[in-house]
Amino acid sequence: MQGNEIINVFPDSIADELGLVKGDKVISINGKKLSDIIDVSFAFADEEIELLIEHADGSQEIYEFDKDYDEELGVEFSSAVFNGIRSCANNCYFCFVAQIAPHMRDTLHIKDDDYRLSFLYGNFITLTNMGPRDFKRLHDLHLSPIYVSIHATNPVLRAEMMQNKRAALLEEQLDELDRLGIDYHTQVVLCPHLNDGDELERTISDIAKRRPHALSMAIVPVGLTKFRDKNKCYPLETFDKEGALRTIKQVEAWQKRFRKAEGFSFLYLSDEFYSLAEYPVPPTEVYDGFPQLSNGIGLTRSFIDSWQEAKALFPPDKFKYEHPLHLTIICGMSPRYTLQTLIDTINIPNLHIKLLPVKNDYFGNTVTVSGLLTGKDILSALQVENTNICDGVIIPGVALRTGEDIFLDDMSLGELVKASRLQIKVADNGAGLYKLLTTWYDISDVRDYNSYTWQSNAAYTK
Repeated sequence: MQGNEIINVFPDSIADELGLVKGDKVISINGKKLSDIIDVSFAFADEEIELLIEHADGSQEIYEFDKDYDEELGVEFSSAVFNGIRSCANNCYFCFVAQIAPHMRDTLHIKDDDYRLSFLYGNFITLTNMGPRDFKRLHDLHLSPIYVSIHATNPVLRAEMMQNKRAALLEEQLDELDRLGIDYHTQVVLCPHLNDGDELERTISDIAKRRPHALSMAIVPVGLTKFRDKNKCYPLETFDKEGALRTIKQVEAWQKRFRKAEGFSFLYLSDEFYSLAEYPVPPTEVYDGFPQLSNGIGLTRSFIDSWQEAKALFPPDKFKYEHPLHLTIICGMSPRYTLQTLIDTINIPNLHIKLLPVKNDYFGNTVTVSGLLTGKDILSALQVENTNICDGVIIPGVALRTGEDIFLDDMSLGELVKASRLQIKVADNGAGLYKLLTTWYDISDVRDYNSYTWQSNAAYTK
């Protein structure tokens, strides 16, 4: 299937009126060949359109029509890029894609490093495969902001960590982005005894000098799975409680300086650091509107805020169940303390809540976030529990592929329901969980189908 193939035509759209169908391919617009949906968007902004379509039988047809400036074609393509996703040429010490089980679906093994996906979806890129034409296109189409993986500004260390000599060119590449007026969010995958401590201090200082084009910096801990070949890979460690606490204190000092000077934090830690250190997550104002929520930065605080807002609107004393209701909440090991604290604040007659933190046997017990839970691990945990007194299960939406009821191990939600013989509902956030707990019989899933799952350049991807 080619990227420019139409897989869905929206009702009452221009495409629908033209009679386009699934399987048609968009070849060109006004004579312009198309490399991605960005080209489609810009080309289709014209009011007079000549659309070249190739049908499933290989025949081609030209459609000519007028349209309003803001009207869209109204189709969904099989891929955001038509000429192939640009893959990553690095061999990073910490690459999470290289640590995925070999039998998982092919799309999870794609190491993308494509600036188009960075602009469109917030995927982090390293800039190592970009040339002058790519930077020119960023400028010409004003593809801003993008998301850049920094890891270290020390050129020697960055080239070493990424196993690519071009990684040492970061400073001149960021200079070019600044010159072109392209803004960027940044991230650092932090590895103990490698790019932390003094090296992290240098990286924060160097990137902070690039404001206002540098919009934010996220720091996420290296994620290691049991599939990592320790005999062939660089000897990395995960953070322990002491190391996580040192990093928190280091970042807090910078945040205070940024907030005093400019009124915003600029620098943010992923939630895993706080859970590892058993340290309170920062208040909402420290996250400045959550600019890197899709990267897992501030999920816990956002979840708490969402729960508290729902609770304030609909206090638990307004609810009761006529008969005993036993609900089980599934989560990873990291958020269990936060969730238990929230659960303990509601007391509804006849409602009995059990929190069931699930160990990640699939990827290894060092992986503790809810977004990497698999269907098989959830099923195993439920089978160990006494589900005879369980009336329903709530699972986190982040464990499912965005827009689909599929776990990372390709088990479907329906298969989990069938195997467990339990009623299972999904909550994406704190408000959704609260609504399910308080009005279980009145609503089904509470999802927005836009939630964070996991980022390939860190320990997570979308």
